Amino acid sequence: MALLVAHLDAAYNLARWLMGNETDAEDLVQEAYLRAFSHFAGFRGGDGRAWLLTIVRNSCFDRLKQRGSRRQDFDETLHSVGQQTSNVEALLILDERAELVTESLAELPTEYREVLVLRELEQLSYREIANIAGIPLGTVMSRLSRARQRLQLSLLAKAEQEGTGRANQPH
Repeated sequence: MALLVAHLDAAYNLARWLMGNETDAEDLVQEAYLRAFSHFAGFRGGDGRAWLLTIVRNSCFDRLKQRGSRRQDFDETLHSVGQQTSNVEALLILDERAELVTESLAELPTEYREVLVLRELEQLSYREIANIAGIPLGTVMSRLSRARQRLQLSLLAKAEQEGTGRANQPH
C-alpha cells in the first residue's frame, strides 16, 4: 500500500492536466486509488508508478467519455508559478511566461497533452508512457513530437500576439 501512497503527487498531476481542474482531479484520483486498492492483489510487481498512472489515466478518460467531451475548461490559477523573487519585474515576466505555457498546454488535444505531461513533468520513459497509455512506442514518439511542435507554435503565436498587443497600447 505504501507503493500507492508514494505516487500520489504523480497521480494527481496527471489527473489535473487531463481533466483541467482541481476538483475533478481530486475526485478521479480518489476513484483511481479505490480501484487500485481493490485490485492490488492482482498487481504482479514491476513498476508500481506506471500501474497506478494507468489506472488514473483510464479513470480520467472514462469520465471524459461520459461527459462526451475531449477537453474541459482549464483553471489557470491552479498552474501559476509560485516562485519567490524580490524583483517585481522578473516575477511579472515569469508569471506571464508560465501563463502562456499553461494556456498553450491546455489547448493541446488530450492525447498530446497526456504524453507531454507524462514525459516532461513526470519524467517517465517512452516505454513507461506506452504502457500507461496502451499505445505503441512509435505512437508515443510521434505524439510527443507533434505535441512539442504544437506547443511551440502556440507559444510563438501567443508571444507575437502579446508583443503586438503591447505595441498598440499607450505607454
